[in-house]
Amino acid sequence: MGASQSAPTETSIHQFTVKDGSGRDVDLGIYKDKVLLVVNVASKCGFTNSNYTQLTELYKKYKSKDFEILAFPCNQFLHQEPQTEQEIKDFACTRFKAEFPIFQKVKVNGPETVPVYKFLKASKPGFMGNRIKWNFTKFLIDKEGKVIGRYGTTKSPLSIEQDIQKALGS
Repeated sequence: MGASQSAPTETSIHQFTVKDGSGRDVDLGIYKDKVLLVVNVASKCGFTNSNYTQLTELYKKYKSKDFEILAFPCNQFLHQEPQTEQEIKDFACTRFKAEFPIFQKVKVNGPETVPVYKFLKASKPGFMGNRIKWNFTKFLIDKEGKVIGRYGTTKSPLSIEQDIQKALGS
């Protein structure tokens, strides 16, 4: 593994393995031929209610059309995700009726950034270069596993619905 700033050798999100909320490996290759929205989430953020509500709405609307949301809890922004993996899942599933996968808590910035987030950030730098600015940064991934969009915290999930439709070919 090279330095933290080195470019990833992977060319698709499907080449990564991540941990689910129970610590089990999940090969992201299972999402081949699906459009993905990858989001770093937090339960105690001012953007939590609107984002989880809209993510759930998008998921219900498009899950049968090869669309998947992958949520990665992150506690790097003012410690707004202090809960355990089980508490995070209970929170999202009970309060927001989230049915999309919620993975193990990750680091999205700094030397301990998980490989999948290194790939996402290198594929689509944002306003702050390769850094994730805040909770609920969203990456839109096409069916081949390539990053085709990056959206900041203040860009609501519903505001990118047309981009999702385009990626789905609908």
